Amino acid sequence: MTRYALALFDLDDTLLDHRGAVVRGIRSHLDSLGPPYTDADIDGVSLWHDLEDAHYHRYLTGELTFAEQRRARALAFAAAHGVTLADHDADAWFDSYFVHYRDSWRLFDDALPCLDAVTSAGAKRGVITNGDPDFQRVKFERTGLTDRFEHVIASGAVGVSKPDPAIFRLACERFGVQPSEALYVGDRLMTDAVGAARAGLTGVWLNRFGDDLPEGAIGHGSGTDAAPESLAADNGVITVSSLEELGALM
Repeated sequence: MTRYALALFDLDDTLLDHRGAVVRGIRSHLDSLGPPYTDADIDGVSLWHDLEDAHYHRYLTGELTFAEQRRARALAFAAAHGVTLADHDADAWFDSYFVHYRDSWRLFDDALPCLDAVTSAGAKRGVITNGDPDFQRVKFERTGLTDRFEHVIASGAVGVSKPDPAIFRLACERFGVQPSEALYVGDRLMTDAVGAARAGLTGVWLNRFGDDLPEGAIGHGSGTDAAPESLAADNGVITVSSLEELGALM
């Protein structure tokens, strides 16, 4: 049997290839729009990632609603291409992008085998995700994850987001286990792994990229300029490069 009673997971970029879906989705969306989006001297993918990171964080901190952060991203992206959108046009712009993004959702190849390994080890399974519960629920439905987890804790439903220790402790309470009996794995070092560790869980950082970390891989709220290796070590975080390694931890 596992030494952990509970394995908790992040969703986006841990189980679901969100970053890849964003790349495929925005490229397909821009191709459908044509000029000026397709002939501007702008790296549209990088810009879209940057806008998502900035405005989604504003949603998590309560500065914007979920709908407002979507609108803000569309308005800023269009403006960078010399296009001025009214608010309702920006909403329609994002809705169109979302269709392309949604059609690009894929689970990572190691996701389902990992969940099977956790099941075989006898541990309970859950998810903690920063996001709107209805939006995240659609991802579970379309990728076949709905029946894989007993509880899904979404920040938009509970009023607190990662890396606040409260959301990790709330998840443990939902399952009736002590934080010391649980591990949490996510792709953002501070937001996921360090946040979990500071709440008393075993924090596991899924670093699929090695030293070539993408923007946002550390996450918000580190409050330090420490190197990722030091930040992980100082907080007792375990680093893995694939979900396949989680089986050994269990």
